[in-house]
Amino acid sequence: MTVTNKLVLSSYDFKLNFLLLAIQSIITVALLEISVGLGLLTHRPFRTSEAKNWFIVSLSLVLMIYTGSKSLQFLSIPVFTIFKNLTIIITAYAERIILKGAAVTHLMLVSFSLIVASSIIAGWADITAGHLLKDNQANIVVAYGWMFSNCIATCSFTLFMKGKLKASGFKDFDTVFYNNLLSIPTLLIMSIINEMPEALRLYDRYYGSTSDLYSSEFYGLSIGILVSSVSAFGISYSTSCMAGALNKLPIAVAGMIFFDAVVNFASIMGVLFAFTGRIVYSLAKMQQSAELSSTLKDTSVTLPLHKSLDEDYRDEKSAP
Repeated sequence: MTVTNKLVLSSYDFKLNFLLLAIQSIITVALLEISVGLGLLTHRPFRTSEAKNWFIVSLSLVLMIYTGSKSLQFLSIPVFTIFKNLTIIITAYAERIILKGAAVTHLMLVSFSLIVASSIIAGWADITAGHLLKDNQANIVVAYGWMFSNCIATCSFTLFMKGKLKASGFKDFDTVFYNNLLSIPTLLIMSIINEMPEALRLYDRYYGSTSDLYSSEFYGLSIGILVSSVSAFGISYSTSCMAGALNKLPIAVAGMIFFDAVVNFASIMGVLFAFTGRIVYSLAKMQQSAELSSTLKDTSVTLPLHKSLDEDYRDEKSAP
């Protein structure tokens, strides 16, 4: 999806971000319903009360994807990927403070250090190469401003979703269904208000020659949904964590190969530092999850034992 969006936004000089996101959401809902009709997956039916409760999550998702698409207009994929990793740090501490989540472990701090180092290296490489300046239409402040906005939006979306998931009990495909369905009206309205002149210009410029654009977008979405659907069946938490960490490397490499990304020693080291940081963070989360499961298991074993001893004591007291 990241590579597809970069292709659409950069190769075609496509600036209709809201429209692009609306099309993606419509295709996602359509493919989801087709899969439900074929019996491949299920999700809970639409309810107005649940939609009202979930709307804040959908809105934060729109902000996250929109700021991400704006970032991709100015930043290379490797740099975008590295800075997205900064969101892990922001989210981990925000979850700890706001949602009273799990503590930040020493291994997590090691991963955070690697991620911060990768961002510094990548930022320095990008600035010295002058890669962000695009026909004098953008500057470094604008590009990195969108990137940091995306980090904040991503953190907000994660926190909102975790809080609502606890209250609603949504499963994976329930979340996909409501997130995309509720975002469609917002995206279409914002596109009509903000992007109509650009839409007319793009129509005049590319009329009759956008088949590659449409096919690439549909292909990227279809593959993304297919992989997500297959992964939902029988994939353990540890496998999911490692897959999430490992998928960042091929995305960054694809950006270096297929797009005009900065490829030098600093940019390569930045990607490797970020990749290592993601691996370490995934290991830390797996370790934390295992310790939590072990604690809950010990508690479930200990409590009945204490209850049994108390009952024995009461039986002895009541005995003649």
